[in-house]
Amino acid sequence: MTEATASADPSPATPQAAAPRTTLDQDEVARFQAIADEWWDPKGKFRPLHRINPVRIAYIRDRACAHFGLDASADRPLDGLTLLDIGCGGGLLAEPLTRLGASVTAIDAGEKNVAVARLHAEQAGLEIDYRHVLPEDMAGLGQPFDIVLNMEVVEHVADLDAFLGASADLIRPG
Repeated sequence: MTEATASADPSPATPQAAAPRTTLDQDEVARFQAIADEWWDPKGKFRPLHRINPVRIAYIRDRACAHFGLDASADRPLDGLTLLDIGCGGGLLAEPLTRLGASVTAIDAGEKNVAVARLHAEQAGLEIDYRHVLPEDMAGLGQPFDIVLNMEVVEHVADLDAFLGASADLIRPG
């Protein structure tokens, strides 16, 4: 008589929990962390963002005012609106949008980026809620925003579908 040998069990194995989906791309975070001190140098590596910023800000202001029925020519046309800037980097958008009246929360995966942004905002006398957090981590806080921005960030995420889903979950209904 021969001994039976173990074979692969065709029955399903104990279900394993799926790995949590993350939008974090460690290589991209490291790349931007390495140049974080250059965010506010208009002639440095972020020069293109400095150059297009006036156009981006005007577009955001005009679209937000049109959507919410606000006067784009007012001194603080975004007054009363809450805005989330995802992938804020050094705060190049967060600061001017705060000056336009928005209550801005700005998040970034790079801790050094957030530190640079916080310091610059403090030096400018601006109150911006900077956080070192991912959009998927914000969802459980129950804090929806009137405006959610993903400017120059989607090309740097690991899972675009998860990123956009997490971002959409942060928009106030209506």
